[in-house]
Amino acid sequence: MADFSHILATRPDLDDSDREWLHQLVADWQVIADLSFADLLLILQDGDGRYVIAEQCRPSTVMSLREEDVVGSQMPDDMSGELDAAMRSGVVFRSTVLRTVGKSTVCNVYAPVRHNGKTIGLVVRETNMATRESNGRYESESINAGKQLYEMIPREQFPYRDSVMNQRHIARVSDGFIILTIDGVVRYASPNAISCFRRLGSVRAMQGQYLSEIGTQLLHKNDPVPETLPLVLSGKAAVDSELDANRSAVSMRSLPLYGPNGRTGGIVLCRDVTELRRREKELQTKDAAISEIHHRVKNNLQAVSALLRLQARKTKSQEVKKELEEAQRRVQTIAMVHEGLSQTADEMVDYDKVISNLLKMSVDLATMRDQHISIDFIGKFGMMPAQDATPLSLVLTELITNAVEHGFEGRKDGHITVSVGRGGNNLNVVVEDDGSGLDTEERNGMARTSGSGLGTQIINTFVKNDFGGTVRWEPRREGGTRVILDMKLRAAQSE
Repeated sequence: MADFSHILATRPDLDDSDREWLHQLVADWQVIADLSFADLLLILQDGDGRYVIAEQCRPSTVMSLREEDVVGSQMPDDMSGELDAAMRSGVVFRSTVLRTVGKSTVCNVYAPVRHNGKTIGLVVRETNMATRESNGRYESESINAGKQLYEMIPREQFPYRDSVMNQRHIARVSDGFIILTIDGVVRYASPNAISCFRRLGSVRAMQGQYLSEIGTQLLHKNDPVPETLPLVLSGKAAVDSELDANRSAVSMRSLPLYGPNGRTGGIVLCRDVTELRRREKELQTKDAAISEIHHRVKNNLQAVSALLRLQARKTKSQEVKKELEEAQRRVQTIAMVHEGLSQTADEMVDYDKVISNLLKMSVDLATMRDQHISIDFIGKFGMMPAQDATPLSLVLTELITNAVEHGFEGRKDGHITVSVGRGGNNLNVVVEDDGSGLDTEERNGMARTSGSGLGTQIINTFVKNDFGGTVRWEPRREGGTRVILDMKLRAAQSE
């Protein structure tokens, strides 16, 4: 079944600004459905002039009339006359016929969606008549506020053109709402909204008071005040803010109400986010602790690396010196992974930055004084956790070191290319050099390495045991060596 974006694409008469206006509408119309206790449908005409349901919105404050998804469905032919009349009306249009949806009797009301002076669709409010029986103050105030927002659609006053939303936990109608007069006086506050301000420390009655004064009196002298707070408390702008007091936090959002002649009042949605903010602070503390641990591990590994370097300088055996230098390089490789992890708020590291520095460092360490070896990267590794980053770094640095020490032995210059292909957790890496090529003496298809072959053992062990992968060494067609790694990352997440 077609989705909203696909249906919009079938309307050649809509320009980009029209489509963006409709996207903004459906992004923000949940508040109308919740306040009105009604389902909403966005109706557009397709290329053949038929009326199609482009999007739907179910209320979260009452049982929805529609259990099924109707997006992409065509409106009944017997409603075409009514829909045509609503499109021509330019104002809210009420159906004269009660319809049946499921077992419910429904009254349809149509709001033409107008943008830049033209009607581009209809928002249908499907009201279950059973929800309009014996309503109390809460229901009456909510329905009236929803009606005012709904009537703003044909006047191009909703969605808001200058809306600014910064909070991650936006308040909803069910969390609590306050109705303000044009002067910012509380005309009605729902029970949940009253509870929010009680937790902030307010003990005074809200109705008949300026909400800005209630909020201001909760703040202490040196408390930080968000710039948007006065606008929210007065209901003058479509913005959000947060009020912190009495060790509690309330997220608020204001929705100005407009009539034909200008602003008439406002709605302020309230949500108690005290527990959410407490958990966020705990997570920030844990993230800081994890980052500090990685930083200390990195420092300790660098200390070990320095000790190995000192020991290598002291020894008179060239063979021992070389083995100690290789051990020092491997420890430094692990330290650089932890350096990358210490700079993030979680266990994930931007591996492209880490490995680029690592491999360039490996080339510099292995290159003789009069050699010039360059290295290029093709493709992206992406984000990766330490569980994968550390062994993969050791594998790649061993390959690069092996290429420099043996592929370019006796040569003044050379080039290495690292190509990466990643799909989810599947990783393919190809390391190519234009060196002297594979040694004529091979063991089990593996290129020879220096000394005891520890580098090759490290590569095979990590690729096979940690990643369940394979390593293939083969001659490069243009000369040199080509090493192909096929692996499955254990903990990396798809980008």
